[in-house]
Amino acid sequence: MAAHTATVAWTLKDGDDFASGKYSRAHEWRFDGGAVVPASPAPSVVPAPMSEPANVDPEEAFVASLSSCHMLFFLFFAQKAGFAVTSYVDDAVGTLGVMSGKKAMTKVELRPAISYAGKSPTADELKKLHHDAHEACFIANSVTTEVVIGQTETAS
Repeated sequence: MAAHTATVAWTLKDGDDFASGKYSRAHEWRFDGGAVVPASPAPSVVPAPMSEPANVDPEEAFVASLSSCHMLFFLFFAQKAGFAVTSYVDDAVGTLGVMSGKKAMTKVELRPAISYAGKSPTADELKKLHHDAHEACFIANSVTTEVVIGQTETAS
């Protein structure tokens, strides 16, 4: 099996007071290919200025990870089925709630808008493509979060 790594790095900034809790939680995610992503807790969890609203928060990254994995498998299965996808844009939404008495991402709704060159899948074919993508997605298979496909848009 393949190993996947990420480095998460944080440093106390000059003037911050760690002991009192008045310090920035902004940090970086570094990946082996060289990508560096500015990260922070969500401002709804840790208010600014101790968070950085412009940075990616773990909850957003979780939603993006599920969406990205689903999309990659959807594209694979669509290509195998003979559909020519020309664009796929998912405005996914994650819901923070309570599961087993703990705060958790309880639901992620994927809402892709997909365009095709030529023939578009029927409603049943589209449902199967999404089902197969969900079943194959490594990330969806790794979590207890409910992942649903919301209203999808199809355009040729």
